[in-house]
Amino acid sequence: MRILIFGINYAPELTGIGKYTGEMAAWLAGQGHDMTAVTGLPYYPEWEIHDGYKKKWWVKERIDNVNIYRCPLYVPKKVTAVKRIIHEFTFLLGMLPVWLMLLFGRKYDLVLCVSPPFHMSILPLIYAKIRGVKLVTHIQDLQVDAARDLGMIKNKRGLDLMFRVEKMIFDASSAISTISPGMQRKIIAKDISPSKIIQFPNWVDESVINPMQKIHSLRNEFGINQDVKVILYSGNLGEKQGLEIIVDVAKSFENQKDVVFVIVGCGGGKEKLENLVKESGLSNILFFPLQPYDKLAPLLAMADLHLVLQKQSASDLVMPSKLSAILAIGGCPIVTAIPGTSLYDIVFKHRMGILIKPECAASLKNGIELALKTDLTEYSKNARKYAEQFLSKEKVLRHVETSLKELIGKSSTPAQAVQEKQSERIEKVQALSQPAFKIAEEI
Repeated sequence: MRILIFGINYAPELTGIGKYTGEMAAWLAGQGHDMTAVTGLPYYPEWEIHDGYKKKWWVKERIDNVNIYRCPLYVPKKVTAVKRIIHEFTFLLGMLPVWLMLLFGRKYDLVLCVSPPFHMSILPLIYAKIRGVKLVTHIQDLQVDAARDLGMIKNKRGLDLMFRVEKMIFDASSAISTISPGMQRKIIAKDISPSKIIQFPNWVDESVINPMQKIHSLRNEFGINQDVKVILYSGNLGEKQGLEIIVDVAKSFENQKDVVFVIVGCGGGKEKLENLVKESGLSNILFFPLQPYDKLAPLLAMADLHLVLQKQSASDLVMPSKLSAILAIGGCPIVTAIPGTSLYDIVFKHRMGILIKPECAASLKNGIELALKTDLTEYSKNARKYAEQFLSKEKVLRHVETSLKELIGKSSTPAQAVQEKQSERIEKVQALSQPAFKIAEEI
């Protein structure tokens, strides 16, 4: 297959959507598919253009057998709703020249657009209509719902317009893929046929992220004693997580010197969080920068408990990608989720974490206290088992590949297709007279 991917985020971004888009493209390229990606200059989750890409405009490169076109975009130092909208629209403008070039270039079999931003799908949709190819819209976050429910955008007219654009994109897409049953239910509620929806979760490479002893973790590197209980939050420090609650709860454990809260990552809410800790005068909350991927397993292995926090209004609008790695490492997560959401149902059904109320400091405090005096072996085993069974990178991406082939009507791999064409040619030649067959062999 020849696949064209559009997405604002891409590798080498270490977390979030870019990580998964980059891994998917590289994996498909490894199966022999012709992959091209149109993306932005890498900036996430630091919200700063990465070294090596600063002061650059359009960049073309080839990584992991994927042709990548990187486009310029505005990246705000402090993220607000308005600045984020500007940020996303500058990417649309930045990718327009590349889009025009590809529009008049060689035809692709399939266009895959990764959302958010939701409105980025407009240009891929136009490409698909003009060139007569299939469009798959892959939903990592239901951005418009989240903007409304989190109070990021309050203008009703603006929200109505955004929902209409979103519905137009969904209706025009050949398929819509998403990462959780809850998000699937919300998409169906937008009057979208269930038959159009392909579900595949954010995966984890369970051969790389696997259980290890604490002695091999990053505790020594971070200067944390082996006998201290570590409560870890690792990932994006943004608005959707409601991380201020960690500061409130840490106050309750201030006199317990054997308990420490560790926050690893970066994002738009980091500075606010650090200021809260300083104002509170707490010494039991430690901050560390985002770690490279080869340190992810040792980082997660240092924790006795993992925090997977979200605001209640984000329920089923986003699925925390960090959970996949936590489960693969055999960790015990404390998860904020409400009954009836995908996150709640999965954790409850498979008994692989402690569920608490979102945005409730008392509930988080009680959950931590319960976990610290509980044997978590069963949770750990269940978590690892679930990751191997349902989140395996190879299994998930093989399903993605099969789904895309079925969508465009191709059932064989590229290598098989070449072999089949060669066989057809041989059969045709053999049907000719013997002299003609000999001539063909010599040629």
